[in-house]
Amino acid sequence: MKKICIVTGGTGGHIYPALAFASKVKQLDEQAEILFIGNDDRMEAQLIPSCGYPFKALHTSGLAGSVFDKARAVAQMLGSISKAKTYLKDFGADLVIGFGGYVSAPVMSAAVSLGIPTMIHEQNSIVGKSNKLVMNKVDAIVTCYDKCDEVFPKDKIRKLGNPRATIALEARPDEDYFHSLGLQDDKKTILIMMGSLGSSSVNELMKDALSDVDPSFQILYVCGKDNSDDLDLFKGHSNIHVVSYVDTLKIYKKIDGMICRAGATTIAELTALGIPSILIPSPYVANNHQYYNASQLTERHAAMMIEEKDLNARTLSETMKKLFEDPQTMASVRENALKMGKGNAAYDIAALADSLIRQGAEK
Repeated sequence: MKKICIVTGGTGGHIYPALAFASKVKQLDEQAEILFIGNDDRMEAQLIPSCGYPFKALHTSGLAGSVFDKARAVAQMLGSISKAKTYLKDFGADLVIGFGGYVSAPVMSAAVSLGIPTMIHEQNSIVGKSNKLVMNKVDAIVTCYDKCDEVFPKDKIRKLGNPRATIALEARPDEDYFHSLGLQDDKKTILIMMGSLGSSSVNELMKDALSDVDPSFQILYVCGKDNSDDLDLFKGHSNIHVVSYVDTLKIYKKIDGMICRAGATTIAELTALGIPSILIPSPYVANNHQYYNASQLTERHAAMMIEEKDLNARTLSETMKKLFEDPQTMASVRENALKMGKGNAAYDIAALADSLIRQGAEK
């Protein structure tokens, strides 16, 4: 019986791929045991146990802020390494996988010191600080973008993609749910969403940008959980349907195009499915990594991009027409997106995990 410890935390961008991988491991091997380790005060502390997985907590902080803050973070990290060793020994881990977040570094360091096989997963094109700290110590590094080759040791890289791509590819469309959103089967459907919380600034300019949208389209506009006041944004527009939240996995395969942020999970999903997209990277993320994520697609003509500083009703309207109203452009972008997609990611990472466990057992 294999025992895999997964460490992740901080944001959904780290946590959801980790959960996707865990679900595939359990699907492939019901006897496999999985333990999650994360921060005690971030979203993983509630989300992961709610998904039915055992969870152990550490208290760590990022290396940012004043000299005092950084010194405190280092002290927390050192203390967390010791605590993580206890967790890993008690669990009897055969493999430890880090999916990012600053909690990842001390756990991966603990695993290396105990001689446990290790793997890290980098979802973004810009390598995160925690993964940089441990990249020379771990046994394997799973990436999604060629740009990571500039940072990671090349002999450790396995370009296998994001496990969420597999989950999206295998998800079955829910016809009843699709229709409950006011959508029809015979219309070209464009999904617009700026993350789960939405973007009030983007919502505002959308009123003008979508004023002359092709009436043959139907648009599902997700205004975000924090922007419920915008549910009446397009009152009177029969082809624009506004909701605060949507379960994308239930409708992805009925979507013809997307306008969205450029988070790692979203890009993994839309490339696996070949959904033509207009990417609007969030400028409010670490190292501007969404811009670089999006650039990896636009360089291959697998998406179009508008930076938020250039975003207005005119640029959005023009880009929508250029992509969504031209069948040839749509087909070309779809094909290029599919070429980048890694729909088998979860299976490939699971196979790599099994290989590392076997190598560890042979030592």
